[in-house]
Amino acid sequence: MTLSSADSPSGPLGRIGSRIAGALTGRRSAWVMLAVFVALLLAMAGGLRGAGPAAGMDALPDSSESSRAAAIADTMEGNRYQPVFAVITREDGTALTADDKAAIETLGENLAEVSGRDAVGPMPAEDGEADLVMTTVDSEADNDAMDAMITDLRDAAAETAPEQLSVSVTGGPAVGSDIRGAFSGANFKLLAVTIAVVAVLLLLTYRSPILWLIPLSIVALADGAAGALTSMLGEQFALAFDAGVISVLVFGAGTNYALLLISRYREELHAHEDHRAALRTAWVRTAPAIIASNVTVVLALLTLLAAVMPATRGLGIAAAAGLLVAVIAVLFPLTALLAVVGRQVFWPFVPKPETAGRIETAGVAETTETTGVAATVGIADTQAGAETGESAESIKSASGRRDDAEHGPFATVARIVTKRPLFAAVISLVLMGVLATGLIGTRVGLSQDEQFASANESSTGFAAMAEHYGAGESAPHQIVVREDMSGGTDAALAAVEDVPGIDRASVTGTTPDGWAVLSAVGTAEPESPAAIDEAEGLRNTLHDLSGADALVGGTTASAMDVRADSTRDLLVVAPMILAVVLLVLIGLLRAVVAPLVLLTVNVASSVAAIGLGLWAGRLLFDIPALDVTVPLLAFLFLVALGVDYTIFLVHRARHESAEHGTKQGMVRAVGSTGVVITSAGVVLAAVFAALGVLPLVVLGQLGLIVGLGVLLDTLLVRTVLVPALFALIGDRMWWPSKPTA
Repeated sequence: MTLSSADSPSGPLGRIGSRIAGALTGRRSAWVMLAVFVALLLAMAGGLRGAGPAAGMDALPDSSESSRAAAIADTMEGNRYQPVFAVITREDGTALTADDKAAIETLGENLAEVSGRDAVGPMPAEDGEADLVMTTVDSEADNDAMDAMITDLRDAAAETAPEQLSVSVTGGPAVGSDIRGAFSGANFKLLAVTIAVVAVLLLLTYRSPILWLIPLSIVALADGAAGALTSMLGEQFALAFDAGVISVLVFGAGTNYALLLISRYREELHAHEDHRAALRTAWVRTAPAIIASNVTVVLALLTLLAAVMPATRGLGIAAAAGLLVAVIAVLFPLTALLAVVGRQVFWPFVPKPETAGRIETAGVAETTETTGVAATVGIADTQAGAETGESAESIKSASGRRDDAEHGPFATVARIVTKRPLFAAVISLVLMGVLATGLIGTRVGLSQDEQFASANESSTGFAAMAEHYGAGESAPHQIVVREDMSGGTDAALAAVEDVPGIDRASVTGTTPDGWAVLSAVGTAEPESPAAIDEAEGLRNTLHDLSGADALVGGTTASAMDVRADSTRDLLVVAPMILAVVLLVLIGLLRAVVAPLVLLTVNVASSVAAIGLGLWAGRLLFDIPALDVTVPLLAFLFLVALGVDYTIFLVHRARHESAEHGTKQGMVRAVGSTGVVITSAGVVLAAVFAALGVLPLVVLGQLGLIVGLGVLLDTLLVRTVLVPALFALIGDRMWWPSKPTA
């Protein structure tokens, strides 16, 4: 069989690409390639086992002051046993009665019996409305044993307490148990929701009861392999990352790659009798775009290696690995599977080669097909040529379908925009500015109680302790000093108690290496601005003490260090992300002005998206603050993933501008690529929104911001703002080169 021009080795991948495409689509070789790659992915999914994330999203580097303080305090003699508190109040909020106090005495005895350790208390609050009982548990127990112990303590408390009393078991070990309980089954739930969302969108896209299963099964297989691979990487290199984010990235990017490949394959089926030839042509023409997209995002993710926050750095490596698995799965086993199943998989709308005698009737049928649901969330056939710059006229003559580059809905919008570009640009920028006002007055940093989407027993207990025993009682500042410092620990205690906001301080123990561990109770709510002032005051005071080598840690100091390190990461990594994207755009467009304009628009869009996400979070989900780790991750995903759409649109505009001029070329580019970009944006936004099913507010907030940001970028920036700017600047956009065919 004679190769078509698309099959010729003159494309970006050359002769090697044609040979790979031939192997993936051959009658026998397709089966072999499918079996090999599916077996490889299954082996990865089943054979690679790891421990998963080594730390949480807000884990600090070992070099931070609060981490060093905690590491020293962990060696304190007797530190093996950690306190667990039972906080008791009346259901009606009134003062505890004599009968209540008798019941609390019994409760303490039962807790001691369950833990096997002495119980301390009751310790009544000054307001008479609460009581406290403390026991200890073995911190060296494994997670299962610890969870069982916390459950037994809570069961004993519930069985002992009369119905008029409310008992909350809290403390560090209880918090850890609640976190593990919240995530029990959460990743499966996320996977189920993600698969359901992608399945629905693929059904709407293709309107075929069969076709949607093909990409979904391959992407799901890739997700399993990526999960196992990243888990192994996490164990081998002690990486901290959230597996849910990796899963969302693999599904989102993998589905986008599949949409691009299948949409081009679907178009080529109208020009080829042999579906294998059509698929071979589609692969040769789309593989370079898919690879370029993947490499760009992977490079942007790898800039996270410059971060100091372990979870941020680990996410960069894990996400990059996951996306590489996704692109391999789409380009190889998915292509081979499409070759095996043939064109009938598109039933009931099976694309067939069109002849001159069929054009008149085919045009009516195909127009009906591509202007239904697919016109809003699907892939229209008339996007052909967007990857290689073929003219829309040639597509129309080959298929008989409407030329979306001139007459489609997106072309109509772009034409209206370019008639009054200054007005459109100003309105778009004003709207983005209004959305960005969501950042004004936003508190940065979620407290421990605010980090979960729903309340748990630990957070309820801490809240009761703060209310009845003083805000600082639930999370005192932790300090370590040298025992042999000048003036001894008495000098350290005196200095601590002189710090504004500190109520009292005491020595809680010593370590074999000559450190004394101090506890300082403040008057402010932990992690609040006032509590941060306390922690800063402690550090400023104690660092000046001669021979103390003092380190200040604890919940508030840790939050302060997380904020400082996250801010540092944003200031260091964000410019690196922009540099990567700028270099990619300059290389692809062979221009300087256009990349700078597009990058500026990308940054403005990202800021507006974060503001929009904050507005939505406050108004719809009552999220009170912006988590400190979200700005960098949201910026990364919005810029790196958004550049795919930029490349797709502007590369087509460059080609069209050579024949039609920059203004009309952009109109045609928007018309040709609008449905593809919208489809990809909807899919990506939907899978990121699925992060909201996880119990951590930070992940739901990230998913909300990125999901809304992708839609903003797709519907406003690429459809209105970018065409308006190109119409205003004109051919100067391509300086120092000129648009070429």
